[in-house]
Amino acid sequence: GYDKPTPIQAEIIPYMLDGRDVLAQSQTGTGKTAAFALPILSRVDVRNRRPQVLVLAPTRELAIQVARSFTKYGADLDGFQVAAIYGGQDYEPQLKQLRRGVQVVVGTPGRVIDHVKRGTLDLGSLDCLVLDEADEMLNMGFLEDVQFVLEKSPEGRQVALFSATLPKPIRKIADEYLNDPARITIKSKTITAASVRQRALFVSPRDKIDALTRILEVEETDGVIVFTKTKDSTLSVAEKLSQQGFSAIALNGDMPQKVRERTIDQLKRGQLDVLVATDVAARGLDVPRISHVFNFDLPHDSESYVHRIGRTGRAGRSGQAIIFLTNAQRRQLRFIENTTKQPIEIIDIPTVADINEARVRRFKQRITDVSADQDLTIFKDMIAQYAEETGKPMEMIAAALAEMSQNGRPFLLKERPKKQRERSDRDNSRGRDSFGSNDRGNRGSFGDDRPRRGKGRPLTPVKEGMTRYRLDVGWQDGVKPGNIVGAVANEAGIDGEYIGPINIRDSHTLIDLPEGMPSDIYQTLRKTWVAGKRLNLQEAGDVVDDFEGGGGGKNFRKEGFRKGKFSGGGDSRGKNFGGGKRSFGNKSRNNGSTAPTAKRGKKKFKPS
Repeated sequence: GYDKPTPIQAEIIPYMLDGRDVLAQSQTGTGKTAAFALPILSRVDVRNRRPQVLVLAPTRELAIQVARSFTKYGADLDGFQVAAIYGGQDYEPQLKQLRRGVQVVVGTPGRVIDHVKRGTLDLGSLDCLVLDEADEMLNMGFLEDVQFVLEKSPEGRQVALFSATLPKPIRKIADEYLNDPARITIKSKTITAASVRQRALFVSPRDKIDALTRILEVEETDGVIVFTKTKDSTLSVAEKLSQQGFSAIALNGDMPQKVRERTIDQLKRGQLDVLVATDVAARGLDVPRISHVFNFDLPHDSESYVHRIGRTGRAGRSGQAIIFLTNAQRRQLRFIENTTKQPIEIIDIPTVADINEARVRRFKQRITDVSADQDLTIFKDMIAQYAEETGKPMEMIAAALAEMSQNGRPFLLKERPKKQRERSDRDNSRGRDSFGSNDRGNRGSFGDDRPRRGKGRPLTPVKEGMTRYRLDVGWQDGVKPGNIVGAVANEAGIDGEYIGPINIRDSHTLIDLPEGMPSDIYQTLRKTWVAGKRLNLQEAGDVVDDFEGGGGGKNFRKEGFRKGKFSGGGDSRGKNFGGGKRSFGNKSRNNGSTAPTAKRGKKKFKPS
């Protein structure tokens, strides 16, 4: 599908074809993968089953992405094989690939070195070595690993080094290991994509979540990445966004690789809207639908900021980058502007009027979309009959239906009284935020759903249609509700709104899930690991009080979530006035049908 090379491709491909070393400086998203992969493929010898090309990438995600590109570009080369080797995956599948024979290896430095030292990866036949995003490998502490690989590679091999920035250690590597390289810099007035609109918001740390949710509600977004500093922050922010009704999941280095890959795939396919990630976990992510990048926490340097916002505005698409700063960080904003050579617009937190205007606009659009896309004949006849029987005007009936769709939640956000705002600010300083009501258009109050701790706090009775389960992880294991929600959502394939109360005790956790769990999902959850321990899921019965020797627990209420993307009849923005519930594995639309049943004991699927 390529018909015209990007500037970096036009510059680099001739040098790559000639076998000359290359030192290229270019911002992310400019097409550099094709710039080195296409000329490499034109020279590779498919009859030789030993590794001829090694590509080093800083992260698993980038390694997987580059390997897929090679596979796609070389699909018509008979006998061509690519191996992606990276940490977090079992060695055996990688060993099988290497034993079978491959021409191209794409991997992270640590795992590549492991295979070299084991003798399972022979670099003696390398014809070309590519260092992709070299500055990120430097930032992540891979400098010595990169030098090790360079020293183990044969004399005369071609080296192509790509980097968005060229700090001193990278220039030193180029001087020491590259032979008279062609130095290529894609000239640009800025090192960030011109298609990315950059903005900054000055906000206190306790108001960041409030600011984030307001912006997400007011602006038209597609895929969103929120960058935080720590792994714990990813879980905390993702949990709070989920409580606000957003489809949000954390992505950090503690997650198993399979879960990380599945999460990114969900983001690409539109099943997930918001990814909350650390810098390390999001390196190399290439998801075209990313419309917004939020720097929730200040990056550790300007180069990291460049890489973060490079996740949006890719391949000529427009993108939005917003950074949250405190008043004490104004100086850092100047540093970022000096690095990017672009001014950053200062904005304010959206007002209550802005939010209500957005809610009204979205409500009207939902009516337009549903009336255009759905067959409403049944409801039209029913409402006409009701109007004739009662004499009520259509406007009143429509208003009643709209009120019913709110499920008791206020549609418009109200200004908080000054005293209440001050009290809420004090709550925020203790980790409690308040904002609106509870679906995408109507946010819920964090204060109502925040963790509470007290000795012997009674649990709520198990609701109809739910089953209570016991998990063998608790506070003493360092588990947090976000860990459990993420594990259940990913492994069981269940939307967040159908996860009931989570009560974390000292040595175990109680969680309510829809009844009728299929045996395969039950066994999967039993074997799932969270916080370094197996969940060992088992039914707990209708527990009402749980004192655990007088120890307290935190009861996390998971009710009031918006309709998930695949819940009964609604889409990710809630384009329905109602909709049925979904049990495990049931993705049926709310069209009056009944979902298939699956038995485990006396449990059955609930009707869709």
